[in-house]
Amino acid sequence: MTDPLPHPRHLSQSTETLRNRLRWLERGQDTRSLQLQALLAIIDLAILAFFLFGPFLRKGHSYVIVDYTVAAWIAIELVARGLIAGDMKVFFTRLMTWIDLFILATLLFPDLLFNFAFLRAMRVWAIGNSSLFREALRRCGCIQWLDVARASLNLVVFLFIVTGFVYTSFFYNREGSEGFVDALYFTVATVTTTGFGDITLPGTSGKLTSIITMIIGISLFVRLAQAVVRPYKVNFPCPQCGLHRHDADAVHCKACGHLLNIPDEGM
Repeated sequence: MTDPLPHPRHLSQSTETLRNRLRWLERGQDTRSLQLQALLAIIDLAILAFFLFGPFLRKGHSYVIVDYTVAAWIAIELVARGLIAGDMKVFFTRLMTWIDLFILATLLFPDLLFNFAFLRAMRVWAIGNSSLFREALRRCGCIQWLDVARASLNLVVFLFIVTGFVYTSFFYNREGSEGFVDALYFTVATVTTTGFGDITLPGTSGKLTSIITMIIGISLFVRLAQAVVRPYKVNFPCPQCGLHRHDADAVHCKACGHLLNIPDEGM
């Protein structure tokens, strides 16, 4: 005799239990969940190292094995995030969902989509915006530098993405690391508006790339400067008017005067 099929209600309960465990793993603040989040962050950093050194490892025999192993891991992450979201419409409206799907495609079809592998740098942005990153800064007593750290990461991610795009689009045929260094040199010179002019991008597409790089790069530099010079604010929504940013020692909301009860960050 064959075992009876599980009742749909039991399947629903099992799915909900799994979803709750995954939410605890992603958002939990207790010691156990933070330890597991730290382990996952270490794995993410190892994957980022593989992404950065991938162009130099492609000729190795083990590259394909590592490539598909990373693809399997990212696929598992996507399934887990889908379960956590519950609603697939919400899941597919998230930017990181589409980024990870495209990263997964570059891993599954490395020869076809390798020119788009520079988008993998967006994984750094995801780590910087995670709750674990904030908690790590808080435990180190550096929570006041959260905005500065995130603004710096945003700038670094942008530099790597533009460098990767410029390299694959204009300098990919140069031997060794010369092409990547030239792409990085051009990107930094353009973002900082130094404009030495010794390396330029040819054609209309090169000019448009330079214009977009300058506009976005300057915006990110301004954002970083603002984060450095402006006073530290805590993110705590006012129950009355919803204002989020307040002084660390604020007693009343500066917008509506409502009495606040901002948790002590241990500073």
